[in-house]
Amino acid sequence: MQAFVGTSGWSYPSWKPGFYPADVRPPDFLRFYAERFQTVELNTTGYRLPAEEQFERWAAQVPDGFRFAVKFQAYRAEQAGTFVERVRALGDRLGPIRVVLQSARDEGMLELLLGSLDPDLQLAFDLRHPSWEGIEPQLSAAGAVRVDSLDPDAPFHYLRLREPPYTDEQLAEWSERIGALTAPAFVYLRHEDEPTAPAYAAGLAELLS
Repeated sequence: MQAFVGTSGWSYPSWKPGFYPADVRPPDFLRFYAERFQTVELNTTGYRLPAEEQFERWAAQVPDGFRFAVKFQAYRAEQAGTFVERVRALGDRLGPIRVVLQSARDEGMLELLLGSLDPDLQLAFDLRHPSWEGIEPQLSAAGAVRVDSLDPDAPFHYLRLREPPYTDEQLAEWSERIGALTAPAFVYLRHEDEPTAPAYAAGLAELLS
């Protein structure tokens, strides 16, 4: 099992000097971050889709093996083709696509999304409504996963730890759960104004190493 551990975003001036040293400028935040973590959630794509050149610049700032998890809003399904074309500019730095769907269960919408997004991509569905309970086997059959599912049959896992603070004991419990998985896992700690997320992420990554 391979685990990629990181945070939800990186461009936070309030993480200085607790995480970013005082002399590191914001344009250099990503490069500094990527020297310490293997992945990051790219949330800006859920609000505004950057140009291909921006994705290329981000990819150029991180080392081999680094992965960006990119957010896609389901209500923009008609833009799926453009979205995929743009994010592919990340090249081999492209990780999972987190597809956010707020509405109640609608399997027609799910089929539309699965048909609109390249099946070669790692698709993780962030299904917010409780009516989606039990959809995991259907997603797994399509090569996709549900965010926060520990389904042992999933082709990969996408976990978002959203309830800080985390004690050492809680991080150890998460390490045991993640370490028991057989498929690759992408794990992201929630951003807070204080640099707690990178501290938790570093602690969890060390436990998993």
